[in-house]
Amino acid sequence: MQNGPIGHKRKRIFDLLIALLLLVPAAVACAIAALMIWMDDRANPFFIQQRLGREGRRFRLVKLRTMRIGTGDRPSHETTRTSITRTGAILRRTKLDELPQLWNVLCGDMSFIGPRPGLPSQTELAESRKRHGVDRLLPGITGPSQVQGLDMSVPQRLAEVDATYIGEWSLKRDLVLLVRTALGGGRGDAAKM
Repeated sequence: MQNGPIGHKRKRIFDLLIALLLLVPAAVACAIAALMIWMDDRANPFFIQQRLGREGRRFRLVKLRTMRIGTGDRPSHETTRTSITRTGAILRRTKLDELPQLWNVLCGDMSFIGPRPGLPSQTELAESRKRHGVDRLLPGITGPSQVQGLDMSVPQRLAEVDATYIGEWSLKRDLVLLVRTALGGGRGDAAKM
């Protein structure tokens, strides 16, 4: 199990090394993006939302804001594309909106690779993940479901695919998932037309 003491420590070291390597370029990119968001919508460029972490513990996920103020606290598949700002569309397409989650990785709330953290209101997803043991994993910025283009509108299937990540931690597997994400795996946006 990747959550065992040795696997957990190795995965944590991997996460910290990658996060520290990316910290300065990510901070610069976030500063530029934050300015663009503010110019586009004159609102706080950061979006903070309660999400479910390991074993259902809540934490505050940080992202660059891509949707207009007043969109509400809903998953992407329950919103429309008209809710997305011009700058937000670029950030979502390039996945730069995820960069502030380096903070969540550094704090230990998230990993680079794991199941995407769901909202507390997504009870069907939480229950499916618990049935498959996925709730024992630290949530990730990307993971098996994301590179396959799955979103949270299919909770049972999402939990099944995320369950394939359970097992002894593998540096190779995490690197493959990171590269697949960087090369565009899972580019689909769940927001409706």
